[in-house]
Amino acid sequence: MAIFGALNSIFGRKPGTLLSNSMAIDLGTANTLVYLQGRGIVLEQPSVVAINRETNELVAVGHDAKAMLGRTGTTLQALKPLKDGVITNATATMAMLREFFSMAKTRRISMRPRVLVCVPSGITEVEVSAVRTALERAGAREVLLVSEPLASAIGVGIPVEGAAGNMVVDIGGGTTEVAVISLSSISANNSIRIGGDEIDNAISIYLKKQYSLLIGERTAELVKIRMGTVLEDDDEEYEVSGLDFVNGIPETYIINSEDIRKALKEVVGTIVEAVRHGLEKTPPELASDIVDRGVVLTGGGALLRGLDRLLMSETGLPIRVADNPLSCTVLGAGLILEDIYRYRNLLL
Repeated sequence: MAIFGALNSIFGRKPGTLLSNSMAIDLGTANTLVYLQGRGIVLEQPSVVAINRETNELVAVGHDAKAMLGRTGTTLQALKPLKDGVITNATATMAMLREFFSMAKTRRISMRPRVLVCVPSGITEVEVSAVRTALERAGAREVLLVSEPLASAIGVGIPVEGAAGNMVVDIGGGTTEVAVISLSSISANNSIRIGGDEIDNAISIYLKKQYSLLIGERTAELVKIRMGTVLEDDDEEYEVSGLDFVNGIPETYIINSEDIRKALKEVVGTIVEAVRHGLEKTPPELASDIVDRGVVLTGGGALLRGLDRLLMSETGLPIRVADNPLSCTVLGAGLILEDIYRYRNLLL
């Protein structure tokens, strides 16, 4: 009743009423998505900022800032203010969120917005406080929180309020969240701070060791998108340009799918182990549900070719990739906003 009363005070509307000044945010390591209540997703931008080193002024955010990664000189610095799903640079995060709020606002949002933000299930109290502070200083009037796996489950259409167990594996830019959901709560979970960024890093390290080739973050991400695979039957080639650190000159090498499989073997193995550990923590009754219902993969990492087949082989469970893996988390948070009274028990 206390939660219900607090929500009634915060939102002050009847169930189902549209609130023009409420938004949901998936504040991710790689990307930030914003959902406006009654309008849907209105913003999807990389979680990157560019600042002037001398004046500390914000120069660019989102796509414009990402284009500067690895290309700035002594005056500018392009950086990602979040790492492993949590804030590592509070000042840059606040500046970025302030700009994203401005981009997302319309005439219907004339006041400071109330924000529902998605956070990793393994987040600490200190990290929660950092998220709240960043959003409030960026312009949020009220801040509510929901675990990413719960939001993702709702976003893919899983009936989280039912007694049956459902497993979601959310592979984001900085974390992999493994959660078994039943009766509007997470019954078993496993959260590791490995995701898409670690996959990019693994590609960079492999090319450095194998070809003495140094590449930047953006190039590593392009290789992942173009050739990311764990399938043995994939046989593709791709030209990668970078700096040959032995000769000290720019160089181009042709890599193949076998290179990528070798590069990603350790990271993918860690993700598989995380799923196994999540299953080990699952109560027997819910485990039997998962055998029937299978596992849903969400997040950008779910797009890694062959990952679903590998997990199916390793666990013996049905595995499917969500139809909207990149946006299902913020969509789920948006659905919570649209019917906040129904989903009030999901809030942290």
